[in-house]
Amino acid sequence: MTAQILIAIGSGSLVGFTLGLVGGGGSILATPLLLYAVGIAQPHIAIGTGALAVSVNAYANLVGHARKGHVQWTCAIVFALIGSVGALVGSTLGKAMNGQHLLFLFGLLMLLVGALMLRPRKAAGGNARPVDRRMCLATAAVAILAGGASGFFGIGGGFLIVPALILATGMRTIDAVGSSLLAVGTFGLATAFNYALSGMIDWAVAIEFIGGGVIGGIVGMLLATRLSAQKNTLNRIFAALIFVVAGYVLYRSGS
Repeated sequence: MTAQILIAIGSGSLVGFTLGLVGGGGSILATPLLLYAVGIAQPHIAIGTGALAVSVNAYANLVGHARKGHVQWTCAIVFALIGSVGALVGSTLGKAMNGQHLLFLFGLLMLLVGALMLRPRKAAGGNARPVDRRMCLATAAVAILAGGASGFFGIGGGFLIVPALILATGMRTIDAVGSSLLAVGTFGLATAFNYALSGMIDWAVAIEFIGGGVIGGIVGMLLATRLSAQKNTLNRIFAALIFVVAGYVLYRSGS
C-alpha cells in the first residue's frame, strides 16, 4: 500500500514536472501512468481520476500566469464556459465506449500530440481581432470542439486549446497559453464531475497524484527558466517519450 502511494505521488510529480518544463501536452501522460504505473485496473476510472488531477494542476498554474498578466479573462471565461458543454458531451460519450477501444484511440491521439510537440512554438503572437459576432461564433465553435475532445479522452487539451484561441481571437501566443489554463481546468472539472456521477474516480489516488503534481510543477517551472534556450530540444525529448508511451498503449489496448 505504501509503495502504491509513493508511485502515485511520483507519477503525479512526473506529469507536473513535464507540464512546468515544456507546457502543453504534459497531461497526456496522466492516464497511461495511472493505468500502468499506479495500477488502476479500469480505463474509465483512470481517465476520470486523471481529469480531476489535470484540472487542479491547471488551476494552480493559472495563478502564476495571471500574476504576469498573461490571461485575457473575457475570452478565457467565454471559451471555458462554452467548451464545458462540449466536455460534458464528450465525457458522456467516452464513458459509454468500451474502455479498451477508448484507450486505443487515446494512443492514436498521443501520436498526434507527439507530432505537434516536434513543431517549435513561436513566441510572437498575432493581431487581436475586434470583438464582433463573427469572432464570437468562431470562439464558440472551436470551444465546443476542443471541450468535446478534452472530455472524450479525459485530457487537459492545452495543445488543442492554445491554437484554437489564437485562431478564434488572434491573441498573442503567451496570452493564449495563460488563458488556455482556465479552459483546461474547467474542462477537466466538467469531465471529472461527469465521471464522478458514475463512481469512476479513485479519490485517494487523485489526492496523491495532485500532491505530486504540485511539487513536480514547481520544480519544472524553475528548471524551465534556466533551460529556456533549449526549449526545442526539450520538446523533442518529450515527444520521443510520448511516442514510446503511445506505442505501449496501442500494444496493450490493441491486444
